[in-house]
Amino acid sequence: MIELLFGDELNDAGGYIGEVIYGANDGIVTTFAVVAGVAGAALDPAIVLILGVANLLADGFSMGMSNYLSQQSERDYQVAQGNVTEQGKPPRYTAIITFLAFVVAGWAPLFPYALGLASTFRFSVVVTAVAFFIVGASRTLVTNRRWYAAGGEMLAVGMLAAGVAFAAGNALGGLA
Repeated sequence: MIELLFGDELNDAGGYIGEVIYGANDGIVTTFAVVAGVAGAALDPAIVLILGVANLLADGFSMGMSNYLSQQSERDYQVAQGNVTEQGKPPRYTAIITFLAFVVAGWAPLFPYALGLASTFRFSVVVTAVAFFIVGASRTLVTNRRWYAAGGEMLAVGMLAAGVAFAAGNALGGLA
């Protein structure tokens, strides 16, 4: 699929690791924030799917476009400074990769809800933790880090952010 979108322009897939990790991590975190916030507020689980899918599409698109604007601004700055030889990665590619990573990884916390499993929040926590670890560990495919350290690092950061979302939902749950 990537080859269909980019053709031969993506010769160094590892060069896009930043976009993949940034998009995937934020996709998991923000989607789990919706899940944890709704669970913390003790709202109807159906709300998770509505808000989760809306978050995936809107926030994923926003991140992709923000990435595009950021990369394009950097290019414009370099040109204005007379550094026209250093073009870097095409902004449209970084935007698409960020969006795809966000949406694909961001589905992880929603799977238990989409499947209608009992104890959906508990399953969502487990699936989210596994997704964080897998995405983190996958960084080692293009880096020299140990897979368990890279996975554990992303797991720790991601679950800390998820805990903040749950605490906020729990604290604000009485307002609903």
